[in-house]
Amino acid sequence: MDKDFSKYILLFKALSDETRIKIVFMLSHGELCACDILEEFNITQPTLSYHMKNLTESGLVDSRKEGVWMKYSINKDVLELLKKLIDELDLNLLK
Repeated sequence: MDKDFSKYILLFKALSDETRIKIVFMLSHGELCACDILEEFNITQPTLSYHMKNLTESGLVDSRKEGVWMKYSINKDVLELLKKLIDELDLNLLK
């Protein structure tokens, strides 16, 4: 097996939290301001920043500053990489 799995560690770590999975799902529908993401959760702004740091450091989420606001979006290339790995799983083992 010659596949380099090390690049997936941060991705799966970032997705190991329910809030972060929900954020990724929200972002899969388009770019969002941090304020819009925060409205969907019962968390503080520092807690949201912690989650967004995990997601951006994994490479799964991109960020950009627009005025005083942070805007977040899915990194489609990284999402495709993750999807490709999942597609390569041998589903015959599940039968």
